[in-house]
Amino acid sequence: MRKRGISILVRLNAQEQQNLKKQVKKSGLSQEAFIRSLINGYTPKELPPLDYFSMIRELHAIGSNLNQIAAKANATGHIDKTVFQYETNRLRKAVQDIIAAVTVPERRTDNSNHSDMGRNRPP
Repeated sequence: MRKRGISILVRLNAQEQQNLKKQVKKSGLSQEAFIRSLINGYTPKELPPLDYFSMIRELHAIGSNLNQIAAKANATGHIDKTVFQYETNRLRKAVQDIIAAVTVPERRTDNSNHSDMGRNRPP
């Protein structure tokens, strides 16, 4: 038995349909789930970069290792500087990779010539 028994027909023009398809694809949701999110007051987010989940797993592993080092240091009063430095470097690199994946601009893939950017041109 279906949870949602009410269906609604919505008519769109070609531009609206194209816009909806584009937004749905970016979100990774089904069209129905995307529209239900909007109706319920939520704006669906875009899918994270492909390597997002591997980056999160890496951060969890590093955090776990650092926690084990801290627990051992607390119990023994001694810290293994080599292991600590290794995990610290892993953490630093992981953060840099995340910054690069999320904030660094990507090179355009179109073949447009933008040599006139910044010049005043008539409309």
